[in-house]
Amino acid sequence: MTDSTGLGAEDRKIVTLARSVRARNAVPEGAAVRDETGRTYAAGTVALESLKLSALQTAVAMAVASGAASLEAAAVVSDAATLADADLAAVRDLGGAGTPVLLAGPDGTLRSTVSAG
Repeated sequence: MTDSTGLGAEDRKIVTLARSVRARNAVPEGAAVRDETGRTYAAGTVALESLKLSALQTAVAMAVASGAASLEAAAVVSDAATLADADLAAVRDLGGAGTPVLLAGPDGTLRSTVSAG
């Protein structure tokens, strides 16, 4: 169950979406982002021989490909204790340095919130 302490409904939603993608696709990470219009994009890790993207990089790419001009927030569900610099850079490129990035464990418990900057 997602521990939603301190999160608003929209942030809980992207954590839940990220968790669902991770579980459904049996991938190491799930991620979701919310754009400036409130649309959400959820994705899992891509691990092809010719293409490797983290879940968050994939979710940001989906937002860009769908015409998003900015991001309001991002979430990652992972076993990792910290977020990769490349993930934060992808969010920063589209959303700006102040965009919050939520990191939750596989059970949906929020571990940390950092800015993309």
